[in-house]
Amino acid sequence: MTGDGSVGDRIRAHRLRRGLGQRELAQLAGRSESWLSQVERGVREVDRLSVLVEIARVLKIDIEVLAGCRIGSAASDQLAEGGAAELRRALSGYPGFGSEPPAVREPAELGRLAATAHQRYQAAEYRAVARELAGLISAADALSSEPRGDPRAVSAAQCQVYVVAAKLGTKLGDGAAAWIAADRAAQAAFRADSAVLRGMAAYQVVTAFMRSGRIDDAEQIALTAAEAITDDGPAGVSVQGSLFLISSVIAGRRSDGAEATARLRRARYLAGALGHDGNHAWTAFGPTNVAIHEVSATTELGQAKLAVRLAENVDAASLPVGLRSRRAQLHIDAAWAHAQLRDDSAAVVNLLETERTAPEALRYNVVVREVLGELMKRERRCATPGLRAVAARAGVLR
Repeated sequence: MTGDGSVGDRIRAHRLRRGLGQRELAQLAGRSESWLSQVERGVREVDRLSVLVEIARVLKIDIEVLAGCRIGSAASDQLAEGGAAELRRALSGYPGFGSEPPAVREPAELGRLAATAHQRYQAAEYRAVARELAGLISAADALSSEPRGDPRAVSAAQCQVYVVAAKLGTKLGDGAAAWIAADRAAQAAFRADSAVLRGMAAYQVVTAFMRSGRIDDAEQIALTAAEAITDDGPAGVSVQGSLFLISSVIAGRRSDGAEATARLRRARYLAGALGHDGNHAWTAFGPTNVAIHEVSATTELGQAKLAVRLAENVDAASLPVGLRSRRAQLHIDAAWAHAQLRDDSAAVVNLLETERTAPEALRYNVVVREVLGELMKRERRCATPGLRAVAARAGVLR
């Protein structure tokens, strides 16, 4: 029976049933052949639900068949609570098509409100951002349909609103909403004729494509957009560096260590040129963020011991004030690396630190849910006494 045995056993059985070799399946799923071989032999686990979903898609089977258990609805419940439904409703309104337009604001005012939404997003206040975005999106669209002042300024403000909407959609796991918002941000950026805004929008298209499994498309856009930026001001350097950082994570997801390292090197050079930990164009780009992304890429590559060592050497306190989500990301990646090493007590400690730093990052981050799910499957209460409590607060344990 293909439902028996470990996840690796089921992957192997369904792979053979489909007539696929290890190399072919690995390529189709965006992983390396050595990674798949280790999974099938039980040497390593599939420690991310998103990877399991991709393998199930390639094998054309239900994810629950491959997982060997029912995938609960906790994530969907969290998305609804976190504002995904409100975001989708906001994205569904069009001025002139029956929706009631709000009072049209001036571009400068809309830009200030968008900046506040970005600040709250970076502080991991996702529910507050979701509540604000409905009005911001409606105002941005209304302002665009009946523009006041410089059309480029209107488009620039509209782009900023849709960039933060795309970020929230990706964070909440709503790939469709993230892509719609990213697409509208890109259109507004081109109307604004701004290289920096085009780069910001491209980053959101990349993350939306990654969320929907379109890794090759995401990688191409990230690299093309990065190479297209010639603005050597702080914002241009920061956006270009951020695109190289996300492309390094994509390479890590493909198990291409050499390419991940090369792209990190380019980002590190740009961070050195910038010379400080900044937050230009809402990128949080700088030497410390490069170091955090190096931990992320290394963890994606499955180099857990190296990821733990790298994480221990990152001083997240160097980040600008307010970037709680970035600080939390370091602990999330460290928790994932410790889970790969089966050091579950250290993984729990890092998840607790994530919660202390940014409580909503614990509840709405997909990697956190996947790590907690894996920890719960092999729970030893004497070794991880805080696991059940943190899993309950994250919405994984109901």
